[in-house]
Amino acid sequence: MSEQITVGVGAGAQYLGVDRVIDLGPLHPSAHGAYRLRLTVTPDLVITAAEPLVGHLHRGAEKLFEVRDYRQVLTLANRHDWLSAFCNELAVALAVERMTGMDVPARAQWLRALLCELNRLMAHMVFLTPLCPNAAAYREGVQSLMEEASGGRIHFMFNRIGGLREDVPAGWTSRVGDFLSTVDVSRLEVDFSKLEGLGVLPYADALAYGVTGPIGRASGVDFDLRRDDPLPAYKSLSVTPVVRTEGDAAARVRCLLDEARLSVTLAAKCLEQLPSGPVNVRLPKAIKAPEGSVYTRVEAPLGTSGVHLSSRGEKTPWRLKLRTPSFNNVQALSALLPGTAVDDLPAVLSSFAVIVGDIDK
Repeated sequence: MSEQITVGVGAGAQYLGVDRVIDLGPLHPSAHGAYRLRLTVTPDLVITAAEPLVGHLHRGAEKLFEVRDYRQVLTLANRHDWLSAFCNELAVALAVERMTGMDVPARAQWLRALLCELNRLMAHMVFLTPLCPNAAAYREGVQSLMEEASGGRIHFMFNRIGGLREDVPAGWTSRVGDFLSTVDVSRLEVDFSKLEGLGVLPYADALAYGVTGPIGRASGVDFDLRRDDPLPAYKSLSVTPVVRTEGDAAARVRCLLDEARLSVTLAAKCLEQLPSGPVNVRLPKAIKAPEGSVYTRVEAPLGTSGVHLSSRGEKTPWRLKLRTPSFNNVQALSALLPGTAVDDLPAVLSSFAVIVGDIDK
């Protein structure tokens, strides 16, 4: 039997076989998000098996929700994925609004759609920056607009039960329009020759793992909540999802690019149709959702972000369960990495848009 070599952090375990086992991670336990990927490789460094290992750090967000009222819950809702903060807040706010039967003002509905698309554009530019560094300028531009509107650079805390915290500043919509007119996604040049054929995720595997968002759509999963379960504003926007069938690293990056282009178009349409009026409703001193349960979901930048809320008629949730996109998406690494050379691993992972904080919620 060939010699077995185990390399990496946490490599004390003993394995039998002919392949080497490489442990990537976990990070230091005090870091934000600890994730471990166990790779089995041949002597010539080709991956034969990949095992994503999560659970090294669990922040207990869902239990923290249960001891906070519905206003306070929003403070935690945006923190499991810092790049999708606005969309995460919105998913929780929608759950409470639907249970209580609140009628959110039209201007708030359209501003929510606009800010979701800006949030999506920002997140996609972050993932594209390692492959095309000039994407960082677009990311910084949209980040500044989100900060101006909300007052927060990372944790926006702009959604409120019943709408938004306040209206956007005077002149903000004009500045958004000016910025969108400067975004030219075709200028983001990527060397696709290094990505084509790498890390293929077949359609059947994407479905089996519940993969959503640009990763799923790159493998042919024609599912986008902006079209399939739209919020009120999206019903007027006629969203056509970006879908590819190759399922490789190049397809995933192309989906990110095309979705960034789509977000620019949708955000511009939101500006054109943005009505005037209030952006929130007057709330009672204590919000109490009626007894029962509801499930809401939004199309976050990385995929389906869902909230299952159960209430016993009190001012705090009885149970609040998160369905985060990265928790499902990261499991698909076990299907797409086998057959990949270790030298190609950075290129494959750079196309795989997931956030560890979305996993250890």
